[in-house]
Amino acid sequence: GIAGDLIMILSDIALALIFYVLFKPVSQALSLLAAFFRLGQATILGLNLLNLFFVLQLLSGADYLTVFGADQLDALVLLFLNGHSLGYSIGMVFFGLSLLVLGYLVFKSGYLPRILGGLLIFASLGYLVDSFAGLLWPNYDNYEAIFALVVFVPAFIGELSMAVWLLVKGINVPQQADRIVSKTTPAKAIEV
Repeated sequence: GIAGDLIMILSDIALALIFYVLFKPVSQALSLLAAFFRLGQATILGLNLLNLFFVLQLLSGADYLTVFGADQLDALVLLFLNGHSLGYSIGMVFFGLSLLVLGYLVFKSGYLPRILGGLLIFASLGYLVDSFAGLLWPNYDNYEAIFALVVFVPAFIGELSMAVWLLVKGINVPQQADRIVSKTTPAKAIEV
């Protein structure tokens, strides 16, 4: 629902900062790019929640809606629900690109097993294929279940593997990165 999406969006903003700081020693430019893509995704998905609020308003039975007939209200509800679906697909393009760059950074960093980076790259391709298909393919609805698998299987394997690894094993930041972080103040550690 709306509250769950809002929590996810706020968490993604925090993750954008965390991953930027973590992978900045590997490549500042790519870390910043991944953060920008993730912040773009959060912005799009946050604004996209307005579509769901509009649906709730249309279904509220408020007096000002009496100017619309039942068919018109139904059409408006579908319009905003379709808008939400398209907005979500656009947000997932940004997330897929963020995951692609993050996967590369994980692969190159040595902080985590390289296979996790490869799995994230694989997951990003699923998001990108599904999102572009949803935006560009007129018959997408006929194949939505297939595309859901295209996203779910790689995302489940890649993102869950990364999350479990971080929770159970943590990261192995080389000593050089430790020195870089320890020489800066907390405020400077997150500067661009």
